[in-house]
Amino acid sequence: MRIRLISPQLLGLALAFIASAASAASPDSGAQSLFNGRDLTGWSGILSLWSVQDGTITGRTTAEEPIKNNTFLIWTNGLVDDFELRFSYKITPNNSQGFANSGCQYRSQVADAAKFIVGGYQADFEAGTTYSGILYEERGRGILAQRGQATRIKADPQSPEKTQVEVLGTIARSDDIQSAIKAEDWNHYVIIAKGNRLLHIINGRVTVDVIDEQPSRAARSGILAFQLHAGPPMTVQFKDVRLSPLK
Repeated sequence: MRIRLISPQLLGLALAFIASAASAASPDSGAQSLFNGRDLTGWSGILSLWSVQDGTITGRTTAEEPIKNNTFLIWTNGLVDDFELRFSYKITPNNSQGFANSGCQYRSQVADAAKFIVGGYQADFEAGTTYSGILYEERGRGILAQRGQATRIKADPQSPEKTQVEVLGTIARSDDIQSAIKAEDWNHYVIIAKGNRLLHIINGRVTVDVIDEQPSRAARSGILAFQLHAGPPMTVQFKDVRLSPLK
């Protein structure tokens, strides 16, 4: 088994970027609450799947009415570009396989408005022990950073529409990140997007640090949305959703 050594330099750069983003948060607008805790005002999705329960945004699938495609609850009050987003999530697998997957889309696009299907950057999380914290591009380039990685995304010199993922180093061990995540309980997620740099943080642990340098594919703005994954029955909940624009 190959063990990647943590790079203190890369971790230090990530922490410096977080501090820079915090200082760049607009003092005029402050953090905007995206969820009022009572209803889905400002959000749009399939209402048989999404509701507000106990003051949380709740997405639920059942064995009786499974969904065939990933579907999303879309924030309808604008696009995001450079920002810091904070939210708490809880994910529960209501099935014997223990499977449940979700995520937060950002700088994304609506692929099918009728079915609330979205593509773009996704801050992933799950009930399992592998994917929480990764950067995944839904309906696009796939995994752009595994958990604990710092990566640079580039165009293939021979075919610019193809993607190359360069692993710059390791900023954290995947097992250490997972040890801080609470199963079937509330966890805190932070997403920072500024320019072409993207960071994910769960419960204070930096999970990925990505620089997207592929000109034809990198997204600089788009929508926010929460995912409800196709597959076995599951429940995902969100609360304390707050958005801060970055200067």
